[in-house]
Amino acid sequence: MSNPGEADLTPITSVQQMAEYLAVGCKPASQYRIGTEHEKFGFHYTDHASPPYEPSGILAMLEGIAAKGWERIEDHGKLIGLKRDGESVSLEPSGQFELSGAPLVDLHQTDAELQAHFADVREVAAPLGLGFAPLGFHPTETRAQRPWMPKSRYAIMRRYMPTVGSLGLDMMTRTCTVQVNLDFASEADMAAKLKVSLALQPVATALFANSPFVEGKPSGFLSSRANVWTDTDNQRSGMPGLMFAEDFGFERYVDWVLDVPMYFAARDGELIDLAGASFRDFVAGKLNHPGLGVATMGDFADHITTVFTDVRLKRFLEMRGADAGRADMMVAQSALWVGLLYDAPTLAAALSLVRRQPWSVYAALRPLVARQALDAPFANGTVRDVAREMVELAVQGLRNRGVRNAKGEDETIYLAPLLDIIHGAPTQAEHWLARFNGPWRGDVTPIFAEAAI
Repeated sequence: MSNPGEADLTPITSVQQMAEYLAVGCKPASQYRIGTEHEKFGFHYTDHASPPYEPSGILAMLEGIAAKGWERIEDHGKLIGLKRDGESVSLEPSGQFELSGAPLVDLHQTDAELQAHFADVREVAAPLGLGFAPLGFHPTETRAQRPWMPKSRYAIMRRYMPTVGSLGLDMMTRTCTVQVNLDFASEADMAAKLKVSLALQPVATALFANSPFVEGKPSGFLSSRANVWTDTDNQRSGMPGLMFAEDFGFERYVDWVLDVPMYFAARDGELIDLAGASFRDFVAGKLNHPGLGVATMGDFADHITTVFTDVRLKRFLEMRGADAGRADMMVAQSALWVGLLYDAPTLAAALSLVRRQPWSVYAALRPLVARQALDAPFANGTVRDVAREMVELAVQGLRNRGVRNAKGEDETIYLAPLLDIIHGAPTQAEHWLARFNGPWRGDVTPIFAEAAI
C-alpha cells in the first residue's frame, strides 16, 4: 500500500492506462534485481507466548531497529514500519516481523542482507527476552490467542475475511512466508516467467514445507500454511487459469483484477472501508461513498497489493508459495527462482517442462502438497520427480549466470539444502515431526528455541 503522500493521484481513464502502469516494470536483463521478503514469529523465551504490540513487544523491536538509522512509517501515530535504502521492515497482522529486502544484484548480496537483518533482530530482541522463529504456521497458539497490530488495513481485512473463506483470519494471524520478487524484460517474458513460476509454485510449496503443527499437535499437513490458502479468499488467490492462456498479458490481467473485490481506498490519510465492492465499478464511478471521488492510479497500485495469487504480478513477479524457514532455506528459495527465471536457456527448458501437463494438473496439486509435500502424486510418479528436475534446472541457470563471491563460489552454493532434499533428506516439516515423535516426546514447544534465528 502507498505510504501517505506517495500515492499517484492521476485519474484512471482506461484499461490500457493500468496495463501501461504494469509495463513500466519491463527492463533489460542487465538491470534485473532480486528482492527477498521473509517473515518470522516473535515469542517470549520464558513461556513461548507471542509479544503484543506494547509493552516490551513489537513496538520496542521497531524502536530498537529504528535507532540504527531507519526512517519511521506510522499509521495514526502508531509506528508500524521502517524503511532505509530500498529495504523496509513491516508488520503482519499478529506482529509477524518482516524484512522486505532491497533490490539486489545477486544472491551473495541476498545472503549477506538476511544475515545482517537477523543480527539486528537478535541484538534488539535479546534485552526484551524475545526470540524470532521463521515457521510457516504458528505451532502452538489458537487464533484467539494471537495479538493484533494497530494497522488500519488489517482492521478492514479482519472484518471482511470471515465472509469470503473459513481460514482467512488464520492466514492473517498464524502464517509466515518467504518470497522472492523478480523482474521481466517484456510482456512476453513476463508471461513466460509467470507460467513457469505459477505452475511450479506447488512444487516449491512441497520443497519448503515447514508447518506440520497446529495448536501443539501434528496437523496432518506438512504445510499447514498452504492448507490455509485453499480457503482464504478464492476470488483473489490460487492459480487463475487465465494466467496460463497463450495470449495472457498486461491487459488481460488488468481485466481480471478489475473484478477482484476491493478492500479499501486511501483518502487524506484514512482508509475508506470498501471491502467487497467492485474495483470495476469504482473506475466507472458507480460507487457512492462520501469523500471517495474518482479512482486514481494510486488506488490501482494499492488494489493490486490485495491480490493473493500464488505468483503475484505487479511491476515485478512475486513468488508466494513457500513457508518461512531456516536461513539457508530462505536464501535457497530465492536461488531456486533466480536460477529458473533469470537465464534465458533455462527459462525455455523450464517452460518445456511445465508444458508437459495442462494447467489443471498443477492447480490440483495445491491441496495435495499441503498434506503430502514431495510425496503427493503427480503424473506417473510423485512431486519429488518434478522437484528434482526443477532444482537441477535451477543449478544450470545459476551456473550460466556465473556470479561469484570473493571465494570464487558461484550462486549454486545456495541450492545445497534443496539438492539434499531432492536426494532424500527430510523436508523441514519432516525434520520437526521426527523431533516431536523422538526427543521432544510429544511436546512441540522446543521448536521455538531450535528454529530461532
